[in-house]
Amino acid sequence: MDLKSIRYETDGDLIRLTLDRPNVLNAINYQGTLELHQAAQAIHDDPQARAVLVRGNGRAFSTGIDLKELAADETPHDYFYQWDQALRLLEQADKLIICAIQGFALGGGLQLPLACDIRIATEDAVLGLPAAKEGFIPGLGTYRLPRYIGLGRAKRMAISGENIDGVEALRIGLVDYVVKPSEFDQEVEALVQRYLGLSSEGARQTKLMMSAYQDLPQGQYFEEYLRRQSIAINDRDHDEAMTAYQEKRDPIYKSRYYRL
Repeated sequence: MDLKSIRYETDGDLIRLTLDRPNVLNAINYQGTLELHQAAQAIHDDPQARAVLVRGNGRAFSTGIDLKELAADETPHDYFYQWDQALRLLEQADKLIICAIQGFALGGGLQLPLACDIRIATEDAVLGLPAAKEGFIPGLGTYRLPRYIGLGRAKRMAISGENIDGVEALRIGLVDYVVKPSEFDQEVEALVQRYLGLSSEGARQTKLMMSAYQDLPQGQYFEEYLRRQSIAINDRDHDEAMTAYQEKRDPIYKSRYYRL
C-alpha cells in the first residue's frame, strides 16, 4: 500500500496504523483523508487481523483537518465524505480498535478516536472540537460524542470549542484509560496485548453489535443479536472458552492466521 502520510504495518494479528505528518502535528490534508479511507478499507477487509492500534507519530495524535490547506481553499468538499466513510469502515471492522492519544487530539483528531473501540490517553493530552470557532461544523463528532459523554456536555464542547485534558476526559467517559506521559508507550503496548488476548469472535461480534446497530428498533436489533450470537457460539473461540472454564484457566484464542 503506497501511503505518504500514514504508516500501515502488520504485526502478527495486529495492524499498526500511524498518522505520520509529525512536522504539522499530524494534521490531515485531503491526501491524508484518501489514504485513511484506503487504510480503513484494508483493515475492514483483512481476514486475519484481530486488533488494530491507531496512534500518531511525534508529539501529537492529530490536530485534525489541515487548516493551511483549508484556508487556501484547497480542500475539496469530498474531504468530509471520504473522512466519514473511513471512520464508518473502522466502526464496522470485525477487529478491536485501540486508539492511543498523546498531545493534541483536536477536531478530526478527536473524531477518529471516537470511531475506535478503546481509547488510552496521556494525562496531559488536549482533546477538543474547535470547528465551531473556525466557522464550520465538527463533522460527525456531533453524532458520536454525545454517545460517550451525553448530549448536554457534548453540546458544550462542540459549541464552545473548549478543550479538556486526559484526566477530565477519563472522568467524563471520553477515554477509557489515562497514563503518565513517561509511561505512555509501555502502557499502550501492554493494553494492546491485553485486548489481543480478549479478542475472541464473541468480543468482535459484540463490538459490531454495539457500534453498528444501536439505531435499529429493538425488534430488528434482537434479530441481529441472534444472528451474531450464532456466529460467536459456533466459532472455535467459544469452544476454547468453555474448555478453559472447565480447566480453570484463561482461554487462549488462536490466531486467525490458522483459520483460513
